[in-house]
Amino acid sequence: MSHGFDTLAIHAGQDPEARTGAVIPPIYQTSTYAQDAVGAPRQGYEYSRSGNPTRDALQECLAALEGGPVGLAFASGLAAEDTLLRAACKPGDHVVIPDDAYGGTYRLFAKVAERWGLAYTPAKVSDVDAVRAAIRPGVTRIVWVETPTNPLLGIADIAALAAVAHDAGALLVVDNTFASPYLQQPIALGADVVVHSTTKYVGGHSDVVGGALVAADRGLGEELRFHQNAMGAVNGPFDAWLTLRGIKTLGVRMDRHCDNAERIAAYLDGHAKVGQVIYPGLPSHPGHEVAAKQMRRFGGMISFRAAGGEEHAVEICNQAKLFVLAESLGGVESLIEHPGRMTHASAAGSPLEVPGDLVRLSVGIETVDDLLADLEQALG
Repeated sequence: MSHGFDTLAIHAGQDPEARTGAVIPPIYQTSTYAQDAVGAPRQGYEYSRSGNPTRDALQECLAALEGGPVGLAFASGLAAEDTLLRAACKPGDHVVIPDDAYGGTYRLFAKVAERWGLAYTPAKVSDVDAVRAAIRPGVTRIVWVETPTNPLLGIADIAALAAVAHDAGALLVVDNTFASPYLQQPIALGADVVVHSTTKYVGGHSDVVGGALVAADRGLGEELRFHQNAMGAVNGPFDAWLTLRGIKTLGVRMDRHCDNAERIAAYLDGHAKVGQVIYPGLPSHPGHEVAAKQMRRFGGMISFRAAGGEEHAVEICNQAKLFVLAESLGGVESLIEHPGRMTHASAAGSPLEVPGDLVRLSVGIETVDDLLADLEQALG
């Protein structure tokens, strides 16, 4: 029997505990497990880097939400990305990445993976032809996309890019962090692996760091599982439990994030102090039609360019009161930041450098009129 998203978020991997009937999965805060005999670990558990029941519950839930056979949880989103790259690639391979990727992802490619021998080429992932042109036949192993991208909210056509990647013998990897599995399910559109920073919308409460991979193919998933154990960047059981707790309300939270973001985007659009509003839900956004086709709604992230330039953008960030000046995103509280000097500072001077007048909002679930009033006073 198939279930709806919210039912899976609450129940997948989360049956009542067998011994006591506890409705919420326990936190198995243990590093090791008693074995029934030499070479006979009980239910396969021997050491918590290799397997932990709390993490397994999270992994089963993540897989169910993304529609893949194998889900894996990690200590952070970048830990998940690093594990994927080293499992799927080897020195001498090549990856196409977004030309406005998350700064941490760019740093991983430019400062870590490239030294290991993995080449990369930035491309505009909203342009299918540009991605096709960036592929090196026989060498490109992964086409890596974010959609929406961070922080310029570009939209990639997942189904079209899956065809391009597969024609070249490459995997399509989709970072689904900004959308969450509630708004977008890349595997159903042809993606091979979905990446998440579960720190963001999946956890949703700014109280735990984590990452995830969900594979469309069981064989690839098991290869990733081997590397998860061999490399060891797993999350602890309490972190897994916090993330699983956050997942239960993902659907209802995302609807409120979207409600609020739509109101705020409409308010900012045409404001005298705002040069441009970047939000996929606006018909003026170049990716609006693609986003409408592959997303349930348009998300809680908004970027805009301050009409007064970079110093005005910084002033807006500093003047906000209800919007908290902080990095990260996806929590119940609204955040504001200056990407050029904060989350994307590592991309300064690179092809991925972001405009200095850009402000990024992570719209929370507060009363939207309060958020609008705060923006009005911050804009000056």
